[in-house]
Amino acid sequence: MTIWQRLKPFRGRLMVLLAVVGPGIITANVDNDAGGITTYSVAGAHYGYSLLWIMPLVALALVIVQEMSARLGVVTGKGLAGLIRESIGVRATAVILAVLVFVNLTNTISEFAGVAASMEIFGVSKYISVPLAAVGVWLLIVKGNYKSVERVFLVASAVYLAYVASGIMARPPWPEVAQALRTPTFRFEAGFVTIAVTIVGTTIAPLDAVLPAIRDCG
Repeated sequence: MTIWQRLKPFRGRLMVLLAVVGPGIITANVDNDAGGITTYSVAGAHYGYSLLWIMPLVALALVIVQEMSARLGVVTGKGLAGLIRESIGVRATAVILAVLVFVNLTNTISEFAGVAASMEIFGVSKYISVPLAAVGVWLLIVKGNYKSVERVFLVASAVYLAYVASGIMARPPWPEVAQALRTPTFRFEAGFVTIAVTIVGTTIAPLDAVLPAIRDCG
């Protein structure tokens, strides 16, 4: 019996597990975007480990936002826009959704900027990579169904395990990392405050509230 055959029962269990947690994994990986990568990279390059203590707090806030949004969708069977309209009226909902559309549009622009920047590292022109990425996204949304899109996103989510591997392979000074995590430091400097606020904003993005509610309603 080969190793693959011996692992067959575990493969079935793994698929069941992924079927249950898959949507959550996909939603959680919304933050692994070009804007987030850029923000975290800039924060580390300029301020080293001094902002690490923020990450557990922001992660906790992200969990709370995700959980509340998913609970709203499950309990009410309605999307975020419908719930806002019931609470504060149509006009206020229109304003909020207009702002949301604008913010998500700028977020989308940053994603394509990330595609252009990352592919130029490999010598691929942005005039080639961006249109190809746009066509790929269009095909995925227009031609794909829920299951196919979910599978693509799950595969893409698995790629982010490279972050963990890269962090370990970089061999950081772990005592300093631990010290920075448990010792809050703050500087009343424009750059430091700006990057701290940006970390919060890029981690708890607008889509973190929208996607769970949309995913779980109805």
